[in-house]
Formats: sequence, C-alpha cells, structure tokens
Amino acid sequence: MSNNEKLSANIEEYLESIYKISQSEESVKTSRISKDLGITAASVSEMLKRLDKMGYVEYSQYKGVKLTGKGLKIAKNITRKHRLLERFLHDILKLKDHFLHDQACEMEHTLSDDAERALCQVLEHPDKCPGDSVIPACDLKFTTCEECMQRQEEEVNEVGKRHENLIPIMELEKQQKGKVSFIRGDYKVIRRLLDMGITIGASISVIKIAPLSGPVEVAIRGSKLAIGRDIACNVFVELIQD
Repeated sequence: MSNNEKLSANIEEYLESIYKISQSEESVKTSRISKDLGITAASVSEMLKRLDKMGYVEYSQYKGVKLTGKGLKIAKNITRKHRLLERFLHDILKLKDHFLHDQACEMEHTLSDDAERALCQVLEHPDKCPGDSVIPACDLKFTTCEECMQRQEEEVNEVGKRHENLIPIMELEKQQKGKVSFIRGDYKVIRRLLDMGITIGASISVIKIAPLSGPVEVAIRGSKLAIGRDIACNVFVELIQD
C-alpha cells in the first residue's frame, strides 16, 4: 500500500469518526475523537488542522469540528460501506458480533464503489447495520432501489453520482424542509409510500418525532402523516434552502 493510500484511509477514519459522533452529540470535540480512534488528543488536533486546510472540516480549537459538504459526502460513503460490510459479515458469513466492527474497518477502505453496489443488491438493500444504526443512502443517480436493479449491468461510472448530500427524513430538524429524492426498498415499500402520498420530488417537513421508537409525524402535500421509523429511515431528502 502506498503512502497516499494510507493517508486516504486515515482521512476516511477521521471523517467517519466525526460523522458517527455528530449523530448523537451536538458538538464534536477533539477529546471525543481521540477516545473513539484511540489516538492522542494532540495528534487529533494536528490532523483536524490539516483536514480544515483541505476543506473537509471546519475546525476551531474551542468550538470543536464540523464536517463540510465535501467532508460529509466522504464520511457518509465510508460509513455506508462499513455498515453494509457489517451486515454482510453478520448475515452471510455468520461472524460473531464482537468481530464485526474491526473486520469491517479493515475492509471498508478497499471496497470499490461497484463492489459496494453489488453488495447492497445481494443483501437486498438493508436499511440498518446489526447494531441498528441507519445505513446512509448511496450517492448514485437513482431515485429508488428498483431503478438501480433495472440498471444493474451498468457500472457506477456509467450511472453517475449525485452531488447532493441526502438525509433520512427522521434527521430533519423542525425548521427544515426537504425534497424527497430517494426511496430505499423493494416495490412493496415504494407502493406503500406512494399510497401515503410520499413521492419523489414532494416537499416534506417533520412536525414531531416521538421518543424511543415512536412514529415520526410529517407534513406533506398539505396533510399530516404519522409514519413508523422503519419507513422514515428509508425516505431520503435533499434539504430545501429558504
């Protein structure tokens, strides 16, 4: 492995860590990244300064670190590969749970985009990893998994990638609106959502998210809907800027 490849994997590990921590903590601090990666706080600070100069993060010694759009795209991509690999290792290879994370970490940096897509199809478009964390959407130019399956003979570079960072509707904040851009799942999921009025291109906002595993209440097409989290984590939107 060349030095550039090692650096790339190192960068991915940092961005992945920042993304993971940001899902549960409002502010991502150096000390938290240090604990997650098992690296000294001083080394983390130096890397964050480099990542800031490279445009992957916005870093302040006292305010913490935040991913830029560029950094978020990479972080989501590597996180997606990691969680798909955990699903594969768990469901297909029947590896014990305590091996999953470390093994996926070793494999994620060498998994090509075409292999990632094929893995997703073999696993039938899973929405969560064995640890119950949501798998980010792919960044291919598809609006549904059905469309991806219909064009499975095309390689990733032929399909092309979307530029926008998509998020599941359950991650929308109350003041935010999103445009439905991708629906994950088979035709039954898509049909169910269509019947509810949740279609590609529709504007949607979150009214309330019930605690624990309760439903997500959304506003769409002038109506209010309460949808289960199993559905909410499979509807991805592009943020609408006011």
